Amino acid sequence: MVLEAPIVAADVVQWLYSDASHLEGTREIVAEMSKRLLAGNVPVDRVTTGIWVVHPNVRAEASIWTSDGKSELILYKADDSSGADYENSPIKRVHTTRKSVRVKIAQEADRQDEFPIIQELREEGYTDYIAIPMPFSDGSVKVVTFATKAKSGFNGSHLSVFESLIRPLALVCELKTLRRTAETVLDTYVGPRAGLKVLDGATRRGEGEWIKAVVSFADIRGFTRLSNTLPADKIVLFLNKYFGAMTAAVEAHGGEVLKFIGDEVMAIFPYETEEEARDAAMRGLLASRDTLERIKGINSSNSCAMTPDLSVGIALHAGEVFYGNVGSETRLDFTVVGPAVNLASRIAEMAKDLERQLLVSDAVAGIMGCRSGLFGRYQVKGFDEPVSVYSPDLSGESKFGYCPDTTAERALEAN
Repeated sequence: MVLEAPIVAADVVQWLYSDASHLEGTREIVAEMSKRLLAGNVPVDRVTTGIWVVHPNVRAEASIWTSDGKSELILYKADDSSGADYENSPIKRVHTTRKSVRVKIAQEADRQDEFPIIQELREEGYTDYIAIPMPFSDGSVKVVTFATKAKSGFNGSHLSVFESLIRPLALVCELKTLRRTAETVLDTYVGPRAGLKVLDGATRRGEGEWIKAVVSFADIRGFTRLSNTLPADKIVLFLNKYFGAMTAAVEAHGGEVLKFIGDEVMAIFPYETEEEARDAAMRGLLASRDTLERIKGINSSNSCAMTPDLSVGIALHAGEVFYGNVGSETRLDFTVVGPAVNLASRIAEMAKDLERQLLVSDAVAGIMGCRSGLFGRYQVKGFDEPVSVYSPDLSGESKFGYCPDTTAERALEAN
């Protein structure tokens, strides 16, 4: 039985206002909505949404569903070539005019000024297309499109159904976009682990937990002199390359960068059990080696005489740290603090002073199961007892030679 348009619209609208928000994201919402429209004999064969997003690398995303089973989320990066496609598209027209764009594809085959997407849809057998503005509460306009392969295209009842869906669809898409924006902002500025805790409600000053972690500190040698001599734009470029290399290496080995402090990078590799501690220490070592290899690559491609080569000192220490909110009543920082963090920072300073690329503490050496390769014992500010530090050999020929017989080194060789 063919459902009347008002009944179809009421069914889908009720679903959008009730259960749609429980789905994971806009891709799932678009797919389920499209299936419900088909079940009500609304001949949709392609449905898309276009939404601008807040993200350091992505400018927009499109959820696309087709009746042949495709359902995907496409991310458009800020520096890709899709901008030209947008400039000559119905989506741009809707954004500019805030009005719908309808194209009866089969009837307009000879038009010379039609949108490129219409030419593509015609070749795929589509007969009708409409792009509709989808207003968000902040006054911005997103877009939803519908296309069909039905011979007669969309009729007036179908268009009425689409119009009735816009408000609730915009509402649920905005909810998902706001959540994703919050996740992106928190991931970008405090890290995914800390960001998830904040989103889950860990927002009170002093709220947090004591965890065990390998703490990594890295900073640039001679940065103060460098920042006093290079122009500001060169300093920013310099730091971005360094931070990019360090962050990519840490994340590639399962760690999390928590903070950029001037020219310093602080990262953690959490663990709970003794076995996890060895794994965390190994990942910290691998991330350190990866960082140095990435920086070596940056230096080899440096063609600017004004910008010197990067040189860093990295420190690894392990212990208990407080992981939570620290700050004032109105301004909080989700970070790690404690003696283990302080010592890791001091050892990083020592690595620069001793001109070593990497120094690890006695705690890390103990976790790795071997204390050969002792570089020395030094008095550090704020600590009563001298601190033992070890200098692993990170060269490709001798893999962490200070601990040659451990399970950890065999695991490294497997990589």
